Amino acid sequence: MRTRVSVYGIAVEDGRLLLARLTDASPIFAPGLWHLPGGGIDPGEQPVEALARELREETGLELAAARLLDARTYAVERRGVSWNLTALFYAVELEAGAPAVAEVDGSTDAARWIPVAELRDSMLSPAAADALRMPGVARAARS
Repeated sequence: MRTRVSVYGIAVEDGRLLLARLTDASPIFAPGLWHLPGGGIDPGEQPVEALARELREETGLELAAARLLDARTYAVERRGVSWNLTALFYAVELEAGAPAVAEVDGSTDAARWIPVAELRDSMLSPAAADALRMPGVARAARS
């Protein structure tokens, strides 16, 4: 059993959610799924610092503000490894710009604003699917 603490940014704009598509390099969730931008906290790194770094790597966008919304745990099996993931979810505001993956050979290969009305659980990681049901997120997506 491996344990990991990760941070994820929930950015909603004009009824769209910012998501990143996972590659085979994703250690926990399956490739091809759309996932919240974010990832593991490095040793000695503060959660919001990790969030800013991950947002930059996976979307090319800069973090302007973050507010902790929720924390959830996931038990996942991938490549013969059992993971116990603790996920910290942040509502984020981002500096202006178009999303583009900045990290080479990372766990994501695309970053896009996707209309919430088009999202289905089958296309999302469990964490991204949970984010859509968090208080305030669905309401913000409809605005």
